[in-house]
This record gives sequence, C-alpha cells and structure tokens, in this order.
Amino acid sequence: MARQVQDVMTKNPREVGVDETIESVARIMRDEQVGAVIVTDSGQLRGVVTDRDVVIRAVAEGLDPASETVDTIYSGTELMTVGPDAAIDEAADLMRDHAVRRLPVVENGRAVGIVSIGDLAIDMDSDSALAEISAATPNT
Repeated sequence: MARQVQDVMTKNPREVGVDETIESVARIMRDEQVGAVIVTDSGQLRGVVTDRDVVIRAVAEGLDPASETVDTIYSGTELMTVGPDAAIDEAADLMRDHAVRRLPVVENGRAVGIVSIGDLAIDMDSDSALAEISAATPNT
C-alpha cells in the first residue's frame, strides 16, 4: 500500500491571520523553529508565508516588518493543496509541477498539516543529502 501524505506531514501547522505583522510572523517562525506558516482570513485558508517570503518580498523590498502585514507577502494566488489521504507520489508530483517546496494539507476546508519537500525526501529517499539535511536538528 502506498504511503499517504498524513504519514509524513507536520500536523497542526501554525496559522496566522492576514493582519499579523511580518515581524510577529518572523518571531513565530524563529520561536517555533518552522520555515512556513499557514495564512488565514476569518478562518479561511488563504496561503502560506515562508521564511523566504519574509526575506525576498519584505526585507529585500524595504518593507517595514513592524508595520506591514503578511497579506502583502504571502504566497496564495495559485495555492496548491493536497488532502491527507493523497499518495506521497501525488504530493511530489504537485510540488514538481508547480515548483513549490511546501503544500498545505487540507481536509474539509481546514489546514490539518503541511508537507515539505524535505518530508518527502526523508520518506522516499532516506539516503539522499536532502533527507539527511531535513532530518537533522535545526541550528538555532
């Protein structure tokens, strides 16, 4: 039986509202040692904001992280999602086809997890350099 996304995803991903400041989201990422959080608006999934979004779309563009909100930088226009029962291969295909590194895992309109390219590497090719890096303890 093929493994499913729910077997490798990070459960209960951190969610933030569209009105959270970029600075507060960066602190959440640092404190919780995560590289991405789910963005919601009135409980509805809107997108994902990543540490890369903070750097490329905020800091490098000269935005003020203390006053600007994540609604100016999150990725959500063509949000790709996957269900928890989806096969791991399906998630990998979505990531490859749409050049994304993380997918929200959605059930009944709610984010129940997030799966990263590193999660898939650990499961699909545990001897790869990416799997070893992804499995390592984060450096803080």
